[in-house]
Amino acid sequence: MKRKEKPAKRGQMILYIVLLAVVVGFMVALSMCDKPVDQAGTQHSGGDTLDIAIEYSPVTYYTYDDTLGGYNYDLLRMISHNTGRPMKFHPIVTLEKALTGLEEGRYDVVVAQYPMTAGDTARYAFTQPIYIDQQVLVQRRVSKAIHSQLDLAGDTVWVVKGSPMNQRIASLSREIGDTIYVHVDELYGPEQLMMMVSAGEIRYAVVNRSIARAMASKLPNLDGSVAISLSQFQSWIVSKHRQGLCDTLNLWHNQVKRDTTAYLGLQRRYFGGTFPTLAR
Repeated sequence: MKRKEKPAKRGQMILYIVLLAVVVGFMVALSMCDKPVDQAGTQHSGGDTLDIAIEYSPVTYYTYDDTLGGYNYDLLRMISHNTGRPMKFHPIVTLEKALTGLEEGRYDVVVAQYPMTAGDTARYAFTQPIYIDQQVLVQRRVSKAIHSQLDLAGDTVWVVKGSPMNQRIASLSREIGDTIYVHVDELYGPEQLMMMVSAGEIRYAVVNRSIARAMASKLPNLDGSVAISLSQFQSWIVSKHRQGLCDTLNLWHNQVKRDTTAYLGLQRRYFGGTFPTLAR
């Protein structure tokens, strides 16, 4: 039987109000930042410029005061500097809009928390792995009830619309022989789903481990120790019809990797370590 979400406890209301204000402010800021991207009739920049839809998250792309950062953002900037190829970044929140823009030719590349699966290779072209990640369950520590994947039977988890995490939950349901209900959120990204879990608005969300770790200090009442998937490669997404661009991105990536000091330093900065299989 499907379990109902429990209302937030009284002691969590202050946290809820604060986080709700953060979410609203965040979405307003991003909507302003996203306006040129989401307006109807937006065209590709043209020329040699690569239009890159990049997900706003602590790992991929973020703003802090006047500073821009993020592992993928910094890596692409290194590539742009080395190759002289101009890049225009379009911050996005909703993955589905980014993928639609890719299919319509408004973007050349989509950079987001999107683990590569066998089924998706028929729809998109993926670059070689950029880094390794894993999908985890995010829940509140104060009401922790899930200790393994089996405990999710009959419960509801939230995922971002357009993410293959929905497929993973469906596979997990078959593996455990019971139903795990999925709520596909059309508005928010993984960071906002974590805030909603922290505030008690929703019970569980599935996000990438790298995001859960990056948000740990901001949302200390959350637990992300239950793995939902095995380790998975994270790649950049290109149109299926532009394999040449995909090959070029791989070439540029390999060129950056030859500068081991800068490349491994970037990995340590954002992940606290390096990826041996990707650092050759």
